[in-house]
Amino acid sequence: QVQLQESGGGSVETGGSLRLSCTASGYIAGSASRYCMGWFRQSPGKKREGVATFNRDGVAVYGDSVKGRFIISQDNAKNTLYLQMNSLKPEDTAMYFCAAVKRLTPTGHWADRYEYNLWGQGTQVTVSS
Repeated sequence: QVQLQESGGGSVETGGSLRLSCTASGYIAGSASRYCMGWFRQSPGKKREGVATFNRDGVAVYGDSVKGRFIISQDNAKNTLYLQMNSLKPEDTAMYFCAAVKRLTPTGHWADRYEYNLWGQGTQVTVSS
């Protein structure tokens, strides 16, 4: 059974940095690259928001609110997805989730949470002003 586990969340001050990790277990080693994986976040009272992913060409794609500050990367040998978060702002405070699916639907959008059928339990990020 495939499972996703996030780690690396915590509390930082405005302008600080954190690095999140998402490790996929239950995959055949190295096969995580065959899945579409991404990062989402959700704060109380708000919709789950797509943060970053890799498109079909392997190019990183970001939500508008994190462009230029966050960097997504992947270590296929370790089946691990990362999210380097820099210049953090209070509005980045949220529970961050890792998500995966074998492939998006033909007209699906990467930031649509309903495209993904595998989710981690989340890791909390809190940014204080």
